[in-house]
Amino acid sequence: MSHQNEHPEIAEHTWIDDTFRVTQTRWKTWRSYSKDGSELITSLTEEHCIAATRFYMKGLQEGFPEAKAHEGTVGGKL
Repeated sequence: MSHQNEHPEIAEHTWIDDTFRVTQTRWKTWRSYSKDGSELITSLTEEHCIAATRFYMKGLQEGFPEAKAHEGTVGGKL
């Protein structure tokens, strides 16, 4: 959806969730970009790029979960 006061460069792209766009690179990978032109995610397929970018954008908006520390030892005899 294009708005009259929207910058022409922004209007010429297809925006996903009205937040980011994806393009295929010359190396056949897919890359997502925010509306300000920032590079977000690089992926092997368009579908994975869209899914990963949605996950990343949600994390930015809602906060990322805390990383859980895992013990690096195994109990008992091996």
